[in-house]
Amino acid sequence: MRHDLTPEARLERTARRRAGAKMGWFIHASVFVVVNLFVAAAAAAAGRGWLFYPSTAWAVGLAIHGVVVFFVTGGAGLHDRLVQRERERLQLQRDPW
Repeated sequence: MRHDLTPEARLERTARRRAGAKMGWFIHASVFVVVNLFVAAAAAAAGRGWLFYPSTAWAVGLAIHGVVVFFVTGGAGLHDRLVQRERERLQLQRDPW
């Protein structure tokens, strides 16, 4: 962490970084759903049942990504709302009264 930043600038930087991580997970989850719907349709059309294994592996990766973003480390409208929420949470942690 840079110590030459004001407390407000550090708070803003941390809020933006956390909101960006959450936005990244939402994008990852959206891509997972879209790709797996397309691949499931292709597998069904071909009469193949192989979709389960890669989808399960990817779902585990998505779950790990979610745990890291939402539990370990603490979009325009969505991204702004996430930044504001993180800013408020950080402000409450800094000011216990």
